[in-house]
Amino acid sequence: MQNDFDFLLGSWNVSNRRLRTLFAGSDDWDVFPGTSVSQSIFDGRGNTDEIIFPTKGTRGFTLRLFDTAREEWSLYWADSRTGLLYPPVVGTFRNGRGDFYGDDTHEGKPIRAHFVWSEITADSARWEQEFSADGGRTWERNWIMEFTRA
Repeated sequence: MQNDFDFLLGSWNVSNRRLRTLFAGSDDWDVFPGTSVSQSIFDGRGNTDEIIFPTKGTRGFTLRLFDTAREEWSLYWADSRTGLLYPPVVGTFRNGRGDFYGDDTHEGKPIRAHFVWSEITADSARWEQEFSADGGRTWERNWIMEFTRA
């Protein structure tokens, strides 16, 4: 429903854990901090956030839009390294969990992307990203963000 992302509004400290090498069976994770600020647009039918990764010298930006006809969200990601807006992941929240899927590429090969929002409280939330190189039969979790209210 619209306003699903209202929990994210405001300022956050973000603990990141990102897999260093994808699709290699690796368990080598890069751990780094971030800070994020999210604001509402379109009376809650959308929002934006910018996340700063101070130890990486990069930033990310997310645009989330609620399609009122289809009653689903589209989430778009961009980062400061490339300046590109990546293809959206699309989905909904059910029972306090948001699942969003989309098509993308990794090193020139098609993949499926899956974002999960879970463990949502007034002062915390968890975001996970996983990719599939086999059309969604198997998934590799490659990035986890733990949000705590700043």
